[in-house]
Amino acid sequence: MIRIDPEPWAAMLGHACAAYPTECCGAMLGSKKDGVKHVTLAVPLPNAFDGPRERRYEVRPEDLLAATREARARGLELIGIYHSHPDHDASFSDLDLRNSCPWYSFLVLSIRNGEFDHACCWLPDAAQTAAEREELLIPG
Repeated sequence: MIRIDPEPWAAMLGHACAAYPTECCGAMLGSKKDGVKHVTLAVPLPNAFDGPRERRYEVRPEDLLAATREARARGLELIGIYHSHPDHDASFSDLDLRNSCPWYSFLVLSIRNGEFDHACCWLPDAAQTAAEREELLIPG
């Protein structure tokens, strides 16, 4: 289960809507306790994909490392990655799965016509061949 506080939730939604019609991406920082991942900070990251960004994002290793360092400096952990799907469902695509890391949660925000529609969180398996939906608790 992943629970997102109001402030990081608002930051992720704002980032995704502002980036529309391209995909945005960022890091979710927080803590883990008793099987619950608690996101307390969202860190926007640049979409580094060198091509059309309407259907793809890429996180540079150095940006992910900087987010990890920020988490540690704040006494937090890197919980996972968020990204948006402009005018598409919050599914976890084959491309998302191939580029995932099995130790992170992946939040996908569906943004339709520049407005938030829905979100799903995904947990990829170790082989990166399948992903299961993770229970998501968001402000609302």
